[in-house]
Amino acid sequence: MGERPYVRVDSERVAFIGLGVMGHPMAAHLARAGHRVTVHNRNPAKAQAWVAAHGGALAATAREAAAGAAFVFACVGNDRDLREVTVGADGAFASMARGAVFVDHTTASASLARELSAAAVTRGLHFIDAPVSGGNLGALNGSLTVMCGGDVEAFERARPIALAYAKAMTLLGASGCGQLAKMVNQIAIAGLLQGLSEAIAFGDRAGLDMKAVLGVLGQGAAQSWQMDQRGPTMVEGAFDFGFAVDWMRKDLGLVLQEAQLNGAPLPVTELVDRFYAEVQAAGGGRCDTSSLITRLR
Repeated sequence: MGERPYVRVDSERVAFIGLGVMGHPMAAHLARAGHRVTVHNRNPAKAQAWVAAHGGALAATAREAAAGAAFVFACVGNDRDLREVTVGADGAFASMARGAVFVDHTTASASLARELSAAAVTRGLHFIDAPVSGGNLGALNGSLTVMCGGDVEAFERARPIALAYAKAMTLLGASGCGQLAKMVNQIAIAGLLQGLSEAIAFGDRAGLDMKAVLGVLGQGAAQSWQMDQRGPTMVEGAFDFGFAVDWMRKDLGLVLQEAQLNGAPLPVTELVDRFYAEVQAAGGGRCDTSSLITRLR
């Protein structure tokens, strides 16, 4: 985990639900910032390993983890998982104290964010949809970008806590707006990665030294995080990084579902989603999203 300075805030009792490739380091940053962290994970071994490494407490259920916590953070797999850890029989909402804030970092549907926000209100709770961008490296380094939807007062309370693992956390509107903003992010990345894949494949066919070319292009208008971080690894054919094709397809499924509701035309996104389906069919579901280039080689 990268070292970074922390702006100390008052120590809070918090819970973190979901200790996957993103949640594990995010929860660790909360502990390092001085908060009293209780963790829960569907696979108990992961939670036990986290506690062994970072201290804190282990809970058998989301409901147990959330009891007494001022803030409950979650980063789980999908809508079904999120519904289970919030309003399920052993979900966090059943034990959270009135006024407590649930901050959801799962990339999920905007409709579920609105549903859970309404459910929280009926219980005297607050719900912030807060998907992140920055991948596993951003989680490890505490440099995630967080896009939020929800109540202003609850957001302002949660923000200084979440800055333990984020470089920026911005409220973009009412419940669901964070998830919609994450969809915008994934649309942009999908098109960018396809363009970068085609550019590198073209340069390879033309006999160029593509690492040298990328070094030049990175100083100009084509520069992007994806070019800087994934361009050289795409040239090398290395795809063992954090954000997997399977996860991108889940996210693009949410995007295309939302586009059917709002009428937005997404011809490039639809095409790239089909390309990712081909990568999955070839056995590349767990490869990094930059493996899109493999179709062109």
